[in-house]
Amino acid sequence: MDNITYKAAGVNIDAADAMKKQLSADVSSRGLAHCAPLNRVGAFASLVSLDLSSYKNPIFVLKTEEPGSKQMLSIDNDRIEWIARDLINHLVNDIIVMGVTPCAVLDTIICGKMEGDKVLRLVRAMSAACLENGCILVGGETSEQPGVLPAGRYILQASILGIVDKDKIIDGAGIKNGDALLALASNGLHTNGYSLVRKLMETKPAIMDESIGGEKFIDAILAPHTSYAVSVKSLVENRSGDIHGMAHITGGGMRDNLARILRGGARAEIDLSAVRIPRVFGVIRKYANAGDDDMLRTFNNGVGMILVVDGAAAGEVEKSLLDIGTEAYRIGRITGAPEGSSSEGGESAPGEVVYHNTLHWDS
Repeated sequence: MDNITYKAAGVNIDAADAMKKQLSADVSSRGLAHCAPLNRVGAFASLVSLDLSSYKNPIFVLKTEEPGSKQMLSIDNDRIEWIARDLINHLVNDIIVMGVTPCAVLDTIICGKMEGDKVLRLVRAMSAACLENGCILVGGETSEQPGVLPAGRYILQASILGIVDKDKIIDGAGIKNGDALLALASNGLHTNGYSLVRKLMETKPAIMDESIGGEKFIDAILAPHTSYAVSVKSLVENRSGDIHGMAHITGGGMRDNLARILRGGARAEIDLSAVRIPRVFGVIRKYANAGDDDMLRTFNNGVGMILVVDGAAAGEVEKSLLDIGTEAYRIGRITGAPEGSSSEGGESAPGEVVYHNTLHWDS
């Protein structure tokens, strides 16, 4: 009778163990002032010490994210470090919009075949991105699953723990009439719209010959997701009273994501003619023959985050952002919000986002 081993079935435990030993120094050996690991890779779970001394009523914040079909394009084109950065930056952006301080991240890497070099590059890049965002990668899971995924295919995911004082949560409850909408510029697609882009690459391969600001099309669409952690941290620390809401612009575009923080009948009026659209979106629109409605629902079109700020302080907030290197500009205002709106007493009626004028495309 043939002896069928786990290795013969496609899973090499020895190779996985050797690779995980190399990860140890990259994953959990570094601590920050507010967050530090207490054990190392190989434990059944990660122990993390949090400094809560500056929090009156600490609230823990949890979030999970994955980078969608962009990960296939990135790995196939050897932009491994880029997709790792995408994953962390997107994850961090999702929690900082609530005024949260990022703390600890766990990653998951599922692959059809354990390619040690690729896995090491992914984890090292995620760890570096975490440190840049003020948090740490403390562990995770790497799983070889032949038969579930073919060799060379990966599914990436990560989860984050953050912390915020209860009375400093930014959730849109303070949004009021006259507040200004500030756009924080994106550097491209970030992590949304890639199923459409992949379809264009398949059916209209001439798009691959396009040059975007001197870059190849593939490099323009795979540019790592912008992180707004430094900018938002500065605002939360120095101008928290002026920031009434923040929305990370992901799938669903400006309308769907901004609506998530509106309540009490508040209306956000966006001037589409003010939106600064990077050329890559115009190229995609041309090849897809897409209407503005489809583009607005599928992509961020150059707006990576929207801040809802006190109207009287908008100019100063905008200058503060520009001073630290973040492109910020006004795209609209809030109307119809009830006076003294509050999150106390349960959820109120949702608000709405209204578009005015038209987008200006550079294709």
